[in-house]
Amino acid sequence: MANIRIADRTIDALQKSLDMRAQKQQVIASNIANADTPGYKAQKLSFEDSLRQAIKTPEMSQRNTNSKHFPISGGGISAVQATISKQLDGADFGDGNTVSVDDEMLELAENQLLFETSSQIIKKKFTMLKFAAGDGR
Repeated sequence: MANIRIADRTIDALQKSLDMRAQKQQVIASNIANADTPGYKAQKLSFEDSLRQAIKTPEMSQRNTNSKHFPISGGGISAVQATISKQLDGADFGDGNTVSVDDEMLELAENQLLFETSSQIIKKKFTMLKFAAGDGR
């Protein structure tokens, strides 16, 4: 029997994007909350390049011929992980703090806009699936 998937790679990518954007929101909020903390180094969460690469990489179907074999898949979209790095080269405001509230607010607005866009697209995809499952009604 054929392997039937209701969710396609687009839905997988959008789901991963929503998860990563929620994490990014937390990192940005933490930076803003620590804007007045002496010595605090701003953090940056990045995942876009990893997700882009996972989307470009074709999915390989694998079949275990022996239970002792190691899995060979590259992980795909579901294996994408975010990386958090400290911004050590930011503007030091005299107390060792590298948080720029203006930059963080801009990053927050961009992240929010991209989160909302991804959620609208995934909503449209599910609406189309519902329409198809309902025989066009």
